[in-house]
Amino acid sequence: MLALYIASRLALPRPFWSMMTAYIVASPLAGAVRSKAVYRVGGTFLGCTATLIMVPYLINSPELLSLALACWVGFCLYMSLLDRTPRAYVFMLAGYTAALIAFPVVTEPLTLFDVGLARVEEICIGILCASLVHTLVLPQSLGPALLARLDKAIADVQRWVEDAIASPESEKTSRDRKTLASDITELRVMATHLPFDTSNLRWMSHSISALQDKLTMLVPVVSSIENRLQALRKHGAANSLAQCRSVLQGIREWIHKDIALDKQKTARLHNDIDILAPTVHTQSSWSDILLLNLCMQMHALLDNYEDCQILRQNIGRVARGEKPLNLGKQTRMSTSVLHRDHGIALRSAFAAVIAITVCCAFWIFTGWASGSAAPMMAAVFCCLFATQDNPVAGIKIYLKFMYISIPISAFYMLVALPAVHNFTMMVVVIAPAFLLIGCYLARPSTTLPALALVFGIAGTLSMQDTNTFSFVYFIDSNLGQILGISAAVFFTRLLRTFSAQWTARRILYAGWKELSSVATTADVPSTAEVTMRTLDRIALLTPRLAMSGLPNETYANDALRDLRVGLRMVQLRQMAPALLAQTISLSPLMTQLALHFNKQDADKGYVFNADQRALLQIIDETLQAACHVQHQLAASTLASLRQDLFPDAPAYTPRNVSRITAS
Repeated sequence: MLALYIASRLALPRPFWSMMTAYIVASPLAGAVRSKAVYRVGGTFLGCTATLIMVPYLINSPELLSLALACWVGFCLYMSLLDRTPRAYVFMLAGYTAALIAFPVVTEPLTLFDVGLARVEEICIGILCASLVHTLVLPQSLGPALLARLDKAIADVQRWVEDAIASPESEKTSRDRKTLASDITELRVMATHLPFDTSNLRWMSHSISALQDKLTMLVPVVSSIENRLQALRKHGAANSLAQCRSVLQGIREWIHKDIALDKQKTARLHNDIDILAPTVHTQSSWSDILLLNLCMQMHALLDNYEDCQILRQNIGRVARGEKPLNLGKQTRMSTSVLHRDHGIALRSAFAAVIAITVCCAFWIFTGWASGSAAPMMAAVFCCLFATQDNPVAGIKIYLKFMYISIPISAFYMLVALPAVHNFTMMVVVIAPAFLLIGCYLARPSTTLPALALVFGIAGTLSMQDTNTFSFVYFIDSNLGQILGISAAVFFTRLLRTFSAQWTARRILYAGWKELSSVATTADVPSTAEVTMRTLDRIALLTPRLAMSGLPNETYANDALRDLRVGLRMVQLRQMAPALLAQTISLSPLMTQLALHFNKQDADKGYVFNADQRALLQIIDETLQAACHVQHQLAASTLASLRQDLFPDAPAYTPRNVSRITAS
């Protein structure tokens, strides 16, 4: 209402856009409101600028103008789908803002600048009011919500470690790792709002990012410990397991009692692990090598979890207004490491371009006076739902409640607003509907229907002038909106809709393609980047596997196994120069690994054929060579790679195998 008052006092032509923007930007968290405000203003300015450039040059060629606007919307949608953070809204809004400004003024091009300026002013007023109200009236900082999510992720790590040590590969550990993967991805996206928050945490964005990276690295570490314990049990290494039992119990207590900041206790555990770890040599057994790998993973668990607790303590100090500890330089992982699918982004953009172009062609061919509403709505709805596997379902819900909004809008336009003569009475008249809808807008289960009602009612009011109201124009413009939304439904179903099963397979293939590139690329990727991207894919896979009918547990385990394999490949690539100095070449192994992942099939999974036998033989030969030169880290990493790729293969046995020498 504040936005509506300011817009009306400034005599803006369509002040209801300001109120609608305030509703759309609104969020329970003030920091999220401010970040949305920045992104929405940026997108609006960008879209308005594009309109002011395109329309004057192409106004005499409506076909070219329609194509240019459609391509602009498609390009912006493509860019927004590649950035899976709230920043994506800048590109999306830049796309359909150009359509909202340009299409209605093509018959009156001289008003283009005034309409564009008014749209920017209205959006800015709505954003300013939403930010002001959420900052001053019962403000909710992003900080507590983010800290609660961080604590939940750390608690999930504790629970997973305890369950993995007690019973590896149980149903509980499977649930723990899926929960943690989702938590970490949500945390990374939520943290993008942090610089706009008012709490002290906005100064700790680097520490929070570092904590997220440490949590990310814990996933493959705990998963490896879980897998190695299962492998030792499978190969009957009773002596090795008995030696591990006391150390594992110490780690379990260390995590459960949350004493990771006790330096003496941590140092004692590291010392116990060093005593437990065997030294590999040419005749080392498979159980000894697995035990060495398990010990290295336990070291990594202690180090990463201790870092998590130190970072969490420092973040807590800053949240309480205390001076932070000096933790040295901290690198910040970019959200660009998240999974991207250029193919789906291109198909979404293409569907939007076709829907807008067809609507424009129908508008131009028929000479429909109110036909501009059709391409406007096609642009908006092709963009808003493009992130979903099946956008049609969401657009249909929107369309249903748009129908419901028409009689409400008609009541306001025909009965209520014509009798209103001052701002106070207007507030009294429209407040009941918008306050009621606003209550439902804040509930996740009813957000979409409520947003459709807001869009329908406020959008209709913004497009009508009660002083020159025409019932024919009201029906005509609403028919245009319905036609545009229907076009979005049709072309999205035709060109863009995917099943959850298809998307799940595509995510799996993307992971295998990346693993193949890890083996062959000239530049060695970062372990943190590979971990984060693979973990993000696991988080994307989990809900889709539940809906797809694919074997959920099998594919989830394969994705986690791919994560561990990818890290081992990166570690081996990093060790390659040192191994080459000892005449051990990793080139044959990496070539075979690339071939292995290029031939993976989502329907067949890991099939043990001739190529896999060749890969297993190369791994065994390289492992034998690493044991011969007593390279502990290389032997441990190769053992981990062998166990992850071929968990059912016979145990490695030392043989008189010639070393893999550099050519």
